Amino acid sequence: MALILVTEDDPVINEIICNNLKLVGHTCVSAFDGAEAFNILQKGSFDLILLDVMLPEMGGFELMKKIKGTPVIFLTAKGALQDKVRGLSLGADDYIVKPFEMLELLARVEALLRRTDKNSKIFEVGGLKVDFTSRQVFLDGQLTECAPKEFDLLEVLILNRNIALSREKLLELAWGFDYFGDTRTVDVHIQRLRKKFRLDGYIKTVFKMGYRLEYKS
Repeated sequence: MALILVTEDDPVINEIICNNLKLVGHTCVSAFDGAEAFNILQKGSFDLILLDVMLPEMGGFELMKKIKGTPVIFLTAKGALQDKVRGLSLGADDYIVKPFEMLELLARVEALLRRTDKNSKIFEVGGLKVDFTSRQVFLDGQLTECAPKEFDLLEVLILNRNIALSREKLLELAWGFDYFGDTRTVDVHIQRLRKKFRLDGYIKTVFKMGYRLEYKS
């Protein structure tokens, strides 16, 4: 997974972001002002930087001018169009306005890491191996049939592993915003995944909510 520098001056927000990124397998380093982030960047390389705009010592826009070659997502309360245009024109890859849902941030991080080829394209748990590039699934080394929607749901669970997802959220992420089916569709597909890929011990039911893929690297 990826090494991510989280530059956010609010300690609580910084910790929440880092904790959620760690849940899905990333490694995080925290910085609480622009100068500290710049010093950290001088000593090592990162796969991604999450960068606030309004920072002590050195603002995010100023720091952005000094960043070369590392993908950047701005996380900021500055939601005016001119601020977004400025951030993106300075070379940022994405711009997310606070407040935001953590699942949205995780999805944006995953999408950017894929575009920049910084994330793992293979996931393994138990005897299961999932190749995201070819959309193939192997069980005990044998290619195993996986219907398109089964793969979509499995991918959502993997990318948001260790995070409880409601049935409604799983429908939204795996089936799309325009899907109007019953949430029981999720239950049926979950049972198929559990049975077909021996995931009973990994896909946990979250009482009165939905499901969570438990995984410890």
